[in-house]
Amino acid sequence: MTTPCTVGRASIGPNEPLTIIAGPCVLESLDMGLEIGRAMLEACTNAGATYVFKASFDKANRSSISSYRGPGLDQGLAWLAEIRETLGVPATTDIHEPAHAEPVASALDLIQIPAFLSRQTDLLLAAGEAAAKHGRGVNVKKGQFMAPAEMAGPIKKLGEAGCDNLMLTERGTFFGYHRLVNDFTGLGDLLELGPPVCFDVTHSTQLPGSGTQTGGRPERAPLLGRAAAAAGVHALFIETHPDPANAKSDGATVLPIDVATGIVRDATAIRSALGA
Repeated sequence: MTTPCTVGRASIGPNEPLTIIAGPCVLESLDMGLEIGRAMLEACTNAGATYVFKASFDKANRSSISSYRGPGLDQGLAWLAEIRETLGVPATTDIHEPAHAEPVASALDLIQIPAFLSRQTDLLLAAGEAAAKHGRGVNVKKGQFMAPAEMAGPIKKLGEAGCDNLMLTERGTFFGYHRLVNDFTGLGDLLELGPPVCFDVTHSTQLPGSGTQTGGRPERAPLLGRAAAAAGVHALFIETHPDPANAKSDGATVLPIDVATGIVRDATAIRSALGA
């Protein structure tokens, strides 16, 4: 049985509207964050979906040390808090070290654990403790190197930290080199673990390590979004940008806003047709 995850005023889980977690990969400016957030909120409102704004204040896992990382913790949280307040929506961001957990939980609604860090005990415990203290949620992205059943480990660690308000995100599994594969049999297994499940539409199209920057197949994102909605996930994760060719992070996979809003429209229609 799936236990809903509460994110601000939203509830993610069975018998709830499809949730869309979306925004730019990394915060480039406050104005751009608001531009993207307004477009996605309008699309979600029109489609009957719940919207959660997402952006990173620091990309600590870039392929090159010269890549843009973001505005940093203090400026990033200030921008995220303003976007959250202006749009009236929940907001989330990812953390990369335990010291980030408390300030993020005090300002935002959902703490995101990156896929590469999904087994890091200290990070999970800090996130779980901060989330429980402030009444927030935790979203753990499944590591590309992990089988769905192995996500029972992060669930247990968060529970031991006092946090049972959580969700899991599928974002593809390594298949050889420079390719992620979405295993929908495994997605079904993930759905049986208990927490609500989100499907990461854009990162699932990555071609990791295929050059000095991560490559991708963004044209496959709408297909994956439709398939995940049909599979019964509770949320979709989408990164979008008004000018993907000039995005400062994940330009190979981040979607134009019109494509992202099209996925919202199609996915909610599929979910409605299924009676979910």
